[in-house]
Amino acid sequence: MAQDSSQEMRTAALHRVVVIVDENSNPFELGCATEVFGLPRPELGRELYDFRLCSPEPLTPMRDGFFMLTGVAGLEAADSADTLIVPNRPDTDVPRRPAVLDAVRRAHERGARLVGFCSGAFTLAEAGVLDGRRATAHWQKAHGFRARFPAVRLEEDVLFVDDGDILTAAGSAAALDLGLHIVRRDHGAEVANAVSRRLVFAAHRDGGQRQFIERPVPKLPDESLAPILAWAQERLDSSLTVADLAARACVSPATLHRRFRAQLGTTPLAWLTGERLALACRLIERGESRFEVVARRSGLGTAANLRALMRRETGLAPSAYRRRFGTGTGMD
Repeated sequence: MAQDSSQEMRTAALHRVVVIVDENSNPFELGCATEVFGLPRPELGRELYDFRLCSPEPLTPMRDGFFMLTGVAGLEAADSADTLIVPNRPDTDVPRRPAVLDAVRRAHERGARLVGFCSGAFTLAEAGVLDGRRATAHWQKAHGFRARFPAVRLEEDVLFVDDGDILTAAGSAAALDLGLHIVRRDHGAEVANAVSRRLVFAAHRDGGQRQFIERPVPKLPDESLAPILAWAQERLDSSLTVADLAARACVSPATLHRRFRAQLGTTPLAWLTGERLALACRLIERGESRFEVVARRSGLGTAANLRALMRRETGLAPSAYRRRFGTGTGMD
């Protein structure tokens, strides 16, 4: 078989992610999509996605005319997407092109997964696919969004919303959070961690964390949570509590809670539970089949607690997660 033909077969077998780029699209979110879904993954020994860009015009001016995008596929490429990332741009009051909205509707009708980064939620709502659905958008645009699209269940103070086949991220940096969440959903925690390491970005920030995180100028002594987070991550299998974290940080539990809220947008207990669940997922992916052992080594206590948390956070029971993401398996 010719090399080109072999390459085409490998590409055809991959989940196809297509990004629509339209006039005045934000380059940062486009870069996020490219970094997460479009780069080769030699460190993993396999590719994760077939990634493509498309545009309704052969020459597309990006945000504020900073540069022009050329050489990408036409809008018809959106019709082959398994996941379609819709265009976002700052001028949310300007209607989207009818051709773009039609492409979004067609993708939704045939069951493709739709993703909106930042103001991309406006594109999805304008296409009519968000009515009655959960979504989020940048906090600065939340009021205008609610006024224009009252049928959408907007959650304005979260990083991202996963509503099954439609996912939305609140802002620019949250596009990376949502992208890694999608990789985790498709390929498991171990692969998502590898992608995040290459990005030098946090492997997991829960979608329910707040968009706007207060970051006051630090006072002396240093109040960074980094040392206590690193200390806790090395001891997840122990009976670690919020009180233990506070004692290690030499502060009261109330002060620790305030610092977590200010610096991470979550609570100490929620962070600790999320880290333990992420560890449990990695243990299952690496081949540990005894769920009692997984629960004990990740600090989740019992197999029953492990099952409950995994169902809540991943939608899968541990056995189903193992079948999907265990050693030697790939994306369904």
